[in-house]
Amino acid sequence: MTIRSRMCRLLIAVIAAGELVGAGSARAQQVPADEPAFTAFVAERIRAEIRDTPVVIKGPLTLSIGPLQANLDRIYAFCKTNTGACSKEIGTYVSGVVATTSNRNDPPTRAALRVVVRSADYMRQALREVDARGPALTRPLAEGLVIVPVLDSPRTIRVFNDKDRAALGLTPDQVFDIAIANLRSSMKPLATAAKAVPSGQFGTLKGDYYQTSRLALIDSWAPLAQAQGGVLIVAAPSADLVLYASEDSGAALDALRTLARNVMAHAPKPLSAALLRWTPKGWQLVR
Repeated sequence: MTIRSRMCRLLIAVIAAGELVGAGSARAQQVPADEPAFTAFVAERIRAEIRDTPVVIKGPLTLSIGPLQANLDRIYAFCKTNTGACSKEIGTYVSGVVATTSNRNDPPTRAALRVVVRSADYMRQALREVDARGPALTRPLAEGLVIVPVLDSPRTIRVFNDKDRAALGLTPDQVFDIAIANLRSSMKPLATAAKAVPSGQFGTLKGDYYQTSRLALIDSWAPLAQAQGGVLIVAAPSADLVLYASEDSGAALDALRTLARNVMAHAPKPLSAALLRWTPKGWQLVR
């Protein structure tokens, strides 16, 4: 196959990215476009659901909800570029706030520990939102990305913090060991979830909140890399989606970057457009 025809196939995959993101919902509820009005709109939605917790506007795109601080920067940015899905996403955000406030005092358990992947920039911002429960724990995954322990429950997922760690009597290393072991045992094996793809095509892992968490299970990717001739390039453009390829030519990398950026632009929870190469010792950033 010529480079030109291979590039055409890759670009077709990029154009099809809308299938990964999903079409916008039907006509959206009218949501204010300017920051102060948007902030007040979301605050009222939260107050309607949480009547026993004060919701205070601290500034544009910033709320305090009891002892917690909520920053609306991400959801506002999503609404600016995805007006058709804005109202639905606000509803999802409000539901998450309700769940978080209702279980924030639940005692932590070892069985509930998992890990998620987040950008280092996101975690620096998130540290402004934690309450008196203590700072979150993080561990580097690759340049610009970290893994973060969380507590999984039927109602919501919340970040595991230092107070939780002290309550369970664990060291930071033990927290990560338990969280990664729990993740591994709770997920479908990667060997059955991801199949090798030929040159000019992309594979996807999607639809599960913990799909990107698979990146923390470094050894589990070895059979897929071997099946692809030793080449495995991945991107995690949103919290529930991993894209992967078996080709590392310039054309293939450019197409995968374009696809990842396109997905990020339409994702309510964008993660990273970085491309990562699998190695037995961990993920390496592809520059």
